[in-house]
This record gives sequence, C-alpha cells and structure tokens, in this order.
Amino acid sequence: MRILTVGDVIGRPGRRAVRETLPRLREELDLDVVIANGENSAGGKGLTQSTAEEHFRAGVDIITSGNHIWHERQVFPYLEQSVPVLRPLNYPPGVPGRGYLVHDLGPRGRLMVVNLCGRIELLDIDCPFRAMDHLLETMPARPAIIIVDMHAEATSEKAAMGWYLDGRVSAVVGTHTHVATADARILPGGTAFVSDLGMVGPRDSVIGVQVAPILQHFLTRMPARFDVAEGPCVFNAVLMEIDDATGKAKHIERVDRLP
Repeated sequence: MRILTVGDVIGRPGRRAVRETLPRLREELDLDVVIANGENSAGGKGLTQSTAEEHFRAGVDIITSGNHIWHERQVFPYLEQSVPVLRPLNYPPGVPGRGYLVHDLGPRGRLMVVNLCGRIELLDIDCPFRAMDHLLETMPARPAIIIVDMHAEATSEKAAMGWYLDGRVSAVVGTHTHVATADARILPGGTAFVSDLGMVGPRDSVIGVQVAPILQHFLTRMPARFDVAEGPCVFNAVLMEIDDATGKAKHIERVDRLP
C-alpha cells in the first residue's frame, strides 16, 4: 500500500496548496491513501467542517490533528459524526471525537490511523505511550497496517515513540513543529519513522506566520497578533510503501514540493 502523509496545513494558503498539488501527486505517485494533519487549516489555528471538507474534495482521505483541534468550537459536533477526522487518542475520556479509525479500501484492504499528542512542553494530558499500548492490547482483529501521527513539540518524544512502537505499527510520523526533518528511515523492526513531516504553508514565514510580528514578539516579549503569512507555499510530505500482508514498511522517502 502506498501512503502519503502530509504535514500541518496552514490556513488558506496551505489549503490552496493542497488543492493545487495533491491531485497531481495522487496520480504521479499512484497513491492509495492520503493522510494530512489539518489542525491549523482554519485561519492558522483549528479546523472547521468546511475546511475539513475542502481537504476531502482535494483528495485527502483522513485528517489528523493535535493540540489546536479545539480552537474552533463549531468542530465539536462534527467530530462526533462518522467522518475521517481524528483528535489525539490520549485525551481523557468524555471529549468529543475519536483518536483512531479503521479505513476500508475494499479489495485493497484496510489500515488503521492513530493520532497521539505529546506532553513535553505541550499538553498535560494522558500518557501517549500507555494510551497506544492500551489500544493495541484491547482492539481485536486490527489491520496489519497501522499509521501513527505523533503530534509533539519535542523531537526526543517523537523519536522515543518511534522506537517504542517499532515492530508493532507500520509507521510513526511526527507533526506539530512545521519544520521538515531529514531523518526519514525504517527502524530495525520494520516501522517507518520521520521526526516531522513539515507543513503545507507559506515558505517566507516563521513556521507559517507573518515574520514581522514574530520578530517584534521575540524582541520585546509583548503580545502580538500572529496571522498566517502569504506568498508561495511549501508542500511537505512523506511517501511510504507498506507491505499489505505483514504491515512492515518497505520504503520511505520525503516528498517536498514548492507549488
């Protein structure tokens, strides 16, 4: 199975880049599934039903998220519907939505996608390592192919999750920092790993945000409004080929474009 995992999509410019780039990539790379992190799709922070559906029309199959998923309250009831949108699995019980889903491709088979959120310098929520253990131990007849989006600030936490799940899942891909990393590889147990997918957002920015207010904030420590930048966008993603029968990764490579 050929799976493209796409970095955090940033606001309107990022959504436009997905619309312009993804249909071409689906054909060029002969993709079976596209997974994109959409938690920054609505105005640079949050997700709405309309922005999610815009991604689906562009060719995204499954949307993952992270700590910003709750920014737009209108998404709460949407998450309770049977839509392929995830929030982190390791939130406490009772919050809207779900942290994993099984995606059925018919004759092509099934795969499971899981969304986790880190805790180092990010959120004080349940342990992502134990949450993943519980899911793997209690879910009967799970698919061979399991893709994990580890949304975290610390590279060390993402790398640790890769090693922790090596041989138990097909891939662990990091999101959240919006900076693409060059460490894509297959771990000894057959799990594909990359510390961060990067982003789909304005190239001439500070992780997708206008430069001037960010610099002013660093220089003065005064509050500033952070708006999504404009201009040409980078499209950061990672392509993986996973063995349908074993769930082991056979290949991983970066797919970076400047639409």
